[in-house]
Amino acid sequence: MKRKLLCGLLAALTLTGLSVKAAPSRVVPVQVDSTVLSQGVNYLENGVTYVPLRGLLNAFGGWSVWWDSGKKVAAASSGSQSLTADPARNTMTVNGRTYSGKVFVERGRTYVPLRTLTTALGGQVAWDPYLGGAAVTSPGADYNAMDLYWLSRIISAESRGESLTGQIAVGNVVLNRVAASEFPGTIPAVIFDRKHDVQFTPISNGTVYLPPTAQSVEAAKRVLDGENTAGRALYFYAPALSQGVWINANRTYLKTIGCHRFYL
Repeated sequence: MKRKLLCGLLAALTLTGLSVKAAPSRVVPVQVDSTVLSQGVNYLENGVTYVPLRGLLNAFGGWSVWWDSGKKVAAASSGSQSLTADPARNTMTVNGRTYSGKVFVERGRTYVPLRTLTTALGGQVAWDPYLGGAAVTSPGADYNAMDLYWLSRIISAESRGESLTGQIAVGNVVLNRVAASEFPGTIPAVIFDRKHDVQFTPISNGTVYLPPTAQSVEAAKRVLDGENTAGRALYFYAPALSQGVWINANRTYLKTIGCHRFYL
């Protein structure tokens, strides 16, 4: 009986032209070029991530965003580029090309499907299982967003307070491992590698999730640009914090930079 009443109610709403908005599945973080979006919330619904249009374009930089009350659409422009997001038609028009996708307004913010809009503008979106959300590399960005996000954070957590040379060396170890056959093949996978127990202490104590220092971000960018101060080192430890028994017994010492000893 209850099911019949529910079906009847839904049918009545359909006939009157009213719509029932499904509740978002869950709220997820979204980061753009290693900076987490902070304006509004981001929703993951049926495998699609929705973000506030203004927050995303502000993160991209150089966009003006406004609400066109006459056409009842969100509009934006950046140089010769333009776009509109139409909640009534569930479409986005980017530089003259129209894309279908759910568009809705909530608490004064216009939400758009993240991947559809980002790729239409020439950016990239990847799901980051370690973040539990989306990583967005903005159009024309110099670095992959996921790589920069985690590399800057592991550098900051492992070597906060060290010199720039020392922080670059920590980042070099991560990239050296990416290139080595005995380790995973991506920066995030190396950082979160648990094949032989946790590889980096900040994964255990949670400090890898803290915002990185400005110097750590600079160090990560230099590492990704190819700068190297640690040679072919694959391991390091700080004698003040660890005895490094296994490393001393099994690896070849290379050099000391600041508080860290580096090994091949």
